[in-house]
Amino acid sequence: MAKKVLGRGLGAYFPDFEEGESGKESEQGNKQGTVLQEKVNVTLHIPVKNIRPNPHQPRQDFDEFRLQELSESIRKHGLIQPITVRHVANNRYELISGERRLRATKMAGLETIPSYIRDVDDDAIVAYALIENVQREELNPVEVALGYKRLIEECDYTQEQVAQQVDKNRTTVTNLLRLLNLPAAIQSALKEKKISTGHARALINVENPKLQEKLLNKAIEEDFSVRQMEEAVRKATSETPKKKKSQQKDEKDVHLMEISNRLRKKLSTKVEIKKKKEGGEIRIDYYSDDELDRILSYLDQES
Repeated sequence: MAKKVLGRGLGAYFPDFEEGESGKESEQGNKQGTVLQEKVNVTLHIPVKNIRPNPHQPRQDFDEFRLQELSESIRKHGLIQPITVRHVANNRYELISGERRLRATKMAGLETIPSYIRDVDDDAIVAYALIENVQREELNPVEVALGYKRLIEECDYTQEQVAQQVDKNRTTVTNLLRLLNLPAAIQSALKEKKISTGHARALINVENPKLQEKLLNKAIEEDFSVRQMEEAVRKATSETPKKKKSQQKDEKDVHLMEISNRLRKKLSTKVEIKKKKEGGEIRIDYYSDDELDRILSYLDQES
């Protein structure tokens, strides 16, 4: 059962709207509701003042310069692609997707905006907002990952259901969610497009936060390709720590480390191999039931 994700009354967004007058408003509201039901899945020009923001907007970053550019374009040529809204009451609407276009339209001083009206309930509003933004590729990877996380936490989706909704492979969803485990500095670099998702995924395999930041800075300064980043990570994680009293390194230990790194890369998670007097043990970390399923599916394919 999906959780309810809305909780604020209309008065919090539209001060002139009164929710308590069930008698007078009921007759008028029912009449309007009948008309509005006939207009679902159509595009209308709606006053911008009648559209409240989406409180579950997955997009967080809005470039002011690009917003101003869009505003100038809308002022000259109008808005080509409508925003998406849902009706809430008394000709009031809630934004589903298109906040950047709505902001730019307001900046342009226009009073109405072309809006496609969808029939969406409270439980689905987060999913619709995320899915429509992802389909238009308007979100950066961190915002997408946060959106996936919200679908899981607020709408009770599994990773498999998220993947189905956004037409992605479940492994892609899992890998994006893992980006949220990275330090803030790496997430910021990813949001600012200083590095790509491939660079960030390579850094996930580095356990030491200081080493992660060092590799991040080097990648930005030297404009690493993803392959160069992966190679830098491989070398950094393969280097032996400072020697203890005995300076010798057993060749078998080096071999096991190489195997561990190969498994870590293949399984996209932390893998440790420890020797014992006879034989040893392999430890594979996973961070959710879905990730365990992903690892098992991979092992089944390889067998």
